[in-house]
Amino acid sequence: MLFNQAGQATSAAATGGAGGDLVTETTTQTFMVDVIEESRTRPVLVDFWAPWCGPCKTLGPIIEKSVAATKGKVKLVKMNIDAHPAIAGKLGIQSIPTVYAFVNGQPVDGFMGALPEGQVNAFIERLVGGPADADVSEILAAGEVALSEGDVAAAGEIFAHVLAQEPDNLKAIGGLVRAQVQGEALDEARAILESVPADKQGDAAISAARAALELAEQAAELGDLVTLEAKLDLDPTDHQSRFDLAVGLNAKGRREQALIHLLDIVKRDRAWNEDGARKQLLQLFEAWGPTDPLTLSGRKKLSAILFA
Repeated sequence: MLFNQAGQATSAAATGGAGGDLVTETTTQTFMVDVIEESRTRPVLVDFWAPWCGPCKTLGPIIEKSVAATKGKVKLVKMNIDAHPAIAGKLGIQSIPTVYAFVNGQPVDGFMGALPEGQVNAFIERLVGGPADADVSEILAAGEVALSEGDVAAAGEIFAHVLAQEPDNLKAIGGLVRAQVQGEALDEARAILESVPADKQGDAAISAARAALELAEQAAELGDLVTLEAKLDLDPTDHQSRFDLAVGLNAKGRREQALIHLLDIVKRDRAWNEDGARKQLLQLFEAWGPTDPLTLSGRKKLSAILFA
């Protein structure tokens, strides 16, 4: 990083040096375009710095060199937090230098402090490279496993890693949305879905992600699950409380219990609420995916009830 006489950073792009448009400055007003929108096409590193920060001056040339070595796969954006403190405040940044990596409009990784060149290179390689011989389908499968085990952070990182290489990978987009949903970041999930082109909205992965989001939004409007369970204890034929409890249980990751409650309603009174329990089951199956073991067993149990 170069510093002018006023002590302010000037990127390689600003000075006409190596790196070109791979290194730029941003402001609060241009952050959306410089970082959020740009990160939908390639990973963007945001270096939060200040003129008085010694370690920032150490990290600057290291991270610029590392980004230049990617030959366009990664962009570096610098933000002076003294001049533009709002974004750093929203991200909860308390010390600098801090670097955030954005992919597909979301922060997916980061580090603090003036790391040595080797660690900076490893950070960037992890962001754009991943396992040398791993097939994308294998990486996506690992993301699904992490999600099924409730490791939302790991799942989000895996899907974001795929998107760093393939920004239009619909399975990765859908996986990232479902990770956000499971992490209760519903606004972020909705924003990702809205960014999907209209002609791709019908894709199975996107439909599953949308179903998961809709179910989570539905659950957010419910009351306390303990109260619903108490109502059922008093009246096992209270289908509305059982239905609401199933929606809430699914949102908490207790999917098998949700399935049991909805199947119970179908068995007791299929016509209830205009076939509402069966329709809710179909939405669950869509959100879980056609090959999910619980989807497969749930469909068999539903068929057994319907055709008994």
